[in-house]
Amino acid sequence: MTQEIAHLNIDGRLVGLGQPVFIVAELSGNHNQSLERAKELIKAAADCGVDAVKLQTYTPDTMTIDSAEESFKVKGSSVWAGKTLYQLYETAHTPWEWFDDLRKVADGCGIILFSAPFDITAVDLLESKRAPVYKIASFEAVDIELLKRVAKTGKPVIISRGMASLAEIELAVSTLRENGAGAIAVLQCVISYPAKPEETNLATMADIRERFKVVVGLSDHSLTVSIPTAAAALGASIIEKHFTLSRADGGPDCAFSLEPAGLKEMVKLVREAEKAVGNVQYGVYDSEAENMIFRRSLFVVQDIKAGDVFTRENVRSIRPGNGLLPKFLPEILGKKAKSDIKKGTPLKQELIQ
Repeated sequence: MTQEIAHLNIDGRLVGLGQPVFIVAELSGNHNQSLERAKELIKAAADCGVDAVKLQTYTPDTMTIDSAEESFKVKGSSVWAGKTLYQLYETAHTPWEWFDDLRKVADGCGIILFSAPFDITAVDLLESKRAPVYKIASFEAVDIELLKRVAKTGKPVIISRGMASLAEIELAVSTLRENGAGAIAVLQCVISYPAKPEETNLATMADIRERFKVVVGLSDHSLTVSIPTAAAALGASIIEKHFTLSRADGGPDCAFSLEPAGLKEMVKLVREAEKAVGNVQYGVYDSEAENMIFRRSLFVVQDIKAGDVFTRENVRSIRPGNGLLPKFLPEILGKKAKSDIKKGTPLKQELIQ
């Protein structure tokens, strides 16, 4: 029997197929260690039309150790290159004592606040705050102990695929299900900052939905608004995007975060895309009815007396489309008129003997 894909219930909001796209602004460390800036970020995100704001719950000490050894240094082309992991997380973490204040702001703006825990102690904190849903970050998708703890809350779970292989996603989803998680969403995600459009592979979303019977979406690290829009058109139920007040202000994730104008445009385009996807429907739309004048149908083109035979000379397929469909012409030819018919009359069944 095919497993049904359950909707996520996030604070009374259904998320999944047939529902509006759930748009999440990711604050990450773009508050730059300022509580007031974090509050402004939430207010600005709400003004842009998002449904939720997501935090990250960790401390430098729950993520790593304070070491300057080479293996603890960020290398390559990363925006964080040159820092140790501990230095990065000192800069980027969101102080746990902010949570209540930030949730009050989100509640006041009418949006949902939730978080991604990065270890078991963070889950314990978020449970004490009545977290409505949990996010598993890409890099934590292989942390089985964390997945089990989150699953045991019974809450819905959103997990980013990131670098996870097919086997790793299978293990993550099965671990969540076997340990009591609520409905699950898996987000396609590319762990490069910023992500390249050609590496995004949005087609993966449909494959994830089919394989794992989960809600799907996109956690996008590109700087475009076209990729989230395309994702919505391809069936994403959740779209997550990093957000900052201004990239010029700096911040650990500012290089791949949208500013307010960009986020507002993204929300607008995603909403348009989901409307365009709509439902399966054939036939005439109400907005098309006035254009029936441009469709062909059967019309009487000569005056006809009652009893006259319909011929190709007195009946033609012409515009407008008010008469019988052209496909009925072969059946009508040779039949007789039930009454007098004036030239220019749309041919209807009641006019035929």
